[in-house]
Amino acid sequence: MSDQYATAKNTLLKKIKTGYRAVLILVLSGSFSVSAANIQDSQELIQQLGIQQQDLTNLNQGEVVYFDVTGSDEKELSVGAAIYLPISPSKVIGYIKNKNLTSIDTEITAEGAIPLQAKLDSFKGFNLKAGGDEATNFLAAKPGSKFNLSTQEFQSLQAVNKAQPDAASQAYRKILWQRWQDYRKSGLKGIATYDRGNGTEANPGEELRTATLDSKTLARYFPELTKAWLNYPDALPTGVEEKFLWRNRKVEGRPTAILIHRATLSTGNGEVIVSRQFYAGHSYNSNQLIITCLPYLNGSLVFYANRTFTDQVAGVGSSLKHSIGEKQVRSEMTKQLKNLRKILK
Repeated sequence: MSDQYATAKNTLLKKIKTGYRAVLILVLSGSFSVSAANIQDSQELIQQLGIQQQDLTNLNQGEVVYFDVTGSDEKELSVGAAIYLPISPSKVIGYIKNKNLTSIDTEITAEGAIPLQAKLDSFKGFNLKAGGDEATNFLAAKPGSKFNLSTQEFQSLQAVNKAQPDAASQAYRKILWQRWQDYRKSGLKGIATYDRGNGTEANPGEELRTATLDSKTLARYFPELTKAWLNYPDALPTGVEEKFLWRNRKVEGRPTAILIHRATLSTGNGEVIVSRQFYAGHSYNSNQLIITCLPYLNGSLVFYANRTFTDQVAGVGSSLKHSIGEKQVRSEMTKQLKNLRKILK
């Protein structure tokens, strides 16, 4: 390996390690259980996902097994994983609903449910430390990669009375509320793009559309849910429970505003969960995960497919960035899933 390659690799590792670890934990803390309505058994899904027979021994022993999640976007990091948990799906589900996995994620500083009739007050728990670096930088933000904001949102910050002690938090809450309203009204089409400056943009709405269209397993086993998820706010299928969340979490050492939409379909002895992060304040653009939990041996077989979109892996050196990023995600994924297994024993 050349010195130049090694230097590039180390620089990229330092830059993306924290961000991708954060994305992983965000995925885990979103929800984790699921059962497929039309899947006959876990063996069928194992075959559908391309998990090799030789990996089953490791899977049965509690090891994390990975499967390919094909992506079609240069900005996408796609990872699929499965793990066996020696407890029933109902107990997995019960733990998630009671604890929400925040016990393994110490970086979440605040979180709250968003009611369907949300007002600006619904986001009052979101705060940036007054006078802190993040608040100061936010109020002075300009188009670029420091913050994920639209052209209009950047412009709105110029009119903020910066003398108010809570100016940054109040301004950010208004942005979150407006983004949530736009999404509720128009779905993926209502998600404002991020202004990167020099006439360039990132489009999280289109990224999330791509993520759903590329999710072949979801389309095969849950076609009605897939169609509704793509066309939201069209009515979700009967039996689907939806939930919205706002979250403030440290990503790459910075507080990060996140908006989440989650759909859960209970089917017999489990459920399917589809979760999308339709706004993230910085570091990555958007995220979608699909989680499935089926009865297996004396417990549960848990699958999930994670698709994260980030500008950090696009452009020059994209292949190297993807390779490093996915290896880091897998490493952190293994740690977190094994920790979950220990908790749920």
